[in-house]
Parts: sequence; C-alpha cells; structure tokens
Amino acid sequence: MVFGQRAIGFRLVGAVFGLAATVGFGRPAVAQIPPSQAEIAAYAGPHAAAHRGDMAALERALARKPELDARDGHGRTALHVAAHAGRREIMRALAAAGADPRALDGQRYDAITIAAVNDDVETMRVALAIGGDARAVTSPYAGTALIAAAHLGHDAVVKALIAAGAPLDHVNNLGWTALIEAVILGDGGPRHVETARALVAAGARRDLADRDGATPLDHARRRGYAAMVAVLERR
Repeated sequence: MVFGQRAIGFRLVGAVFGLAATVGFGRPAVAQIPPSQAEIAAYAGPHAAAHRGDMAALERALARKPELDARDGHGRTALHVAAHAGRREIMRALAAAGADPRALDGQRYDAITIAAVNDDVETMRVALAIGGDARAVTSPYAGTALIAAAHLGHDAVVKALIAAGAPLDHVNNLGWTALIEAVILGDGGPRHVETARALVAAGARRDLADRDGATPLDHARRRGYAAMVAVLERR
C-alpha cells in the first residue's frame, strides 16, 4: 500500500526534525504527513478521485463545479492529495480546471515540497510545470523545497530544483541553509555528499554559518564526514 509505506517514511522524517528542533531549539517539530487511511476513506469528489488517480471520477466531479481548492481536515486540497499519491495526470487536470498550483496545506507545504520530500522527481516536475514556484517559502520552518530535499539527501530532486531557480542560500527559521541541512541532518553518505556537491557547484555559499557561527565545513569536520569535507574544501 503506497500510503502505508510513505507514512513510515514521514515518521522517520519527523524523528529527524524532532531531534534537530527539540535538542537544538527546545521546541517540537512538525513533519509533513500524507493523508491517513481514515481521511482517505472519508474522501469524496475531487479528493477521492485524486487519491485513486481516477480521471473519469475526477471529470464527473468537476462537471458538478466543486470548490477546486476545498480543504480536508489538514488543509490539503485535492491537488495536494494527488501530489502525495504521485497522480501526475490528475494534478495536470486539476490545474487546468483552475486549482491553485501554489496552494499551501495546513502545515504550509505546497505540491513541490510534498514531491521533494517523497523523492519523486517526476511528480515535482509536474508541480513546477503547472505553475508551482520553486522559490516559495514553505513548511512550519519557513524553508523551501530545496532545503527539505537537501536535508533528506534527495540529490536528483535537489538538482532539478536548482535548475528551476530555487534560492540556494535561503535561511529557514532554524537558522539553516540547504547546505547546512545536507550536513547536519544528513548521514555523510553518497546521496548527501552528491547533494552538497550540487549545491556548491551551483554557487551556494559555503561561508554562511548557523546561529552558533558554525559553517557547513565546520559541521562536516566535527562529524568526520571526509567526503563532505572534500566537497566543501574544494576551490
């Protein structure tokens, strides 16, 4: 079941954010979450069609002239639900009908960030193509899709967002850039290293420090991330 697997992934993301926020800043973290099974069972109209990827059902629902940006209990529109489920043609159809491609859900995530966290490059490309903004400030952390992807080491997503014009040096309300998150919330493994490499190659500033004055290189050295250090030291 797609959503069952993704729910596990989002709990892991939440655990990482919880560690960063609770240990570093003394406040709880809020992770992006997909619709629950109970929410899915209650969906009707465009939300139900979006989750199932049922184009015929969506067309019938649209013929009844529904509120295209109606929200579920977590502030998700049908387009958000489609992004969570990777229903790209449904996303295109909703946008063509007038749904807002830049809408934020109740936690301030847009379709681009939803796809970025899911490591779903193709769905993210659709979210961009229908009018999403790679520069948008999203999440309770006032971050960006690029920061979210860098945190998780979703290197292909990071590269696509860079190509789409995502801001390289945006600082979220934790005081972190995408490059800082790639180091401090990463594992120093190949995908986080490639993420850092892509950011540095694109021109992300390596000198921007966190609130304690530590740069990405400082953090990489402290963690013994030799490959990351090599990327960050390269001239």
